[in-house]
Amino acid sequence: MEETIVVLAEVPLTAADATHLSSLVDGGDSTYTVVIPEDRHTNVLGEFLHHLSLLEFSEAVQGLSHRPTEEEVRISADQALQGSLEALIGAGLRADGFTAQGNAVEAMVNAVRERGAHQAVVITRPHAVADTLHRDWANRAQEKLGVPVLHLYAGSGFIGDS
Repeated sequence: MEETIVVLAEVPLTAADATHLSSLVDGGDSTYTVVIPEDRHTNVLGEFLHHLSLLEFSEAVQGLSHRPTEEEVRISADQALQGSLEALIGAGLRADGFTAQGNAVEAMVNAVRERGAHQAVVITRPHAVADTLHRDWANRAQEKLGVPVLHLYAGSGFIGDS
């Protein structure tokens, strides 16, 4: 039986992420649909506090002063999607995907419903403030879908608290 797993990714997926994703399915045919939001850094205050919590002062200030153009955002998302698909396909997985404008969680929820997916996964960098307050993408998606959403930290396989 073919199964679709929708993956909302904040950063380009790596070979390590592909390995962790492949462990979600015990045999069978699976297709991974990757959703890459075009603007992955819209929460300026959250990013600022995240960098401060890690004592990354220059990154915190830079995030406040530099806002990428729409073109830069689109190109970055396209590159992240291509890299993600290459990582999954390189690991022998079937994958497709798209970039999403607007609300990342809504894009994921819509993809889960449209494709009849039984699993949803969010892969992000750790975000101290959002993760602590349970306002991260995984928690927000879980509220909308009414089913558990696995939250993995990029490249590590560590499970977030969702």
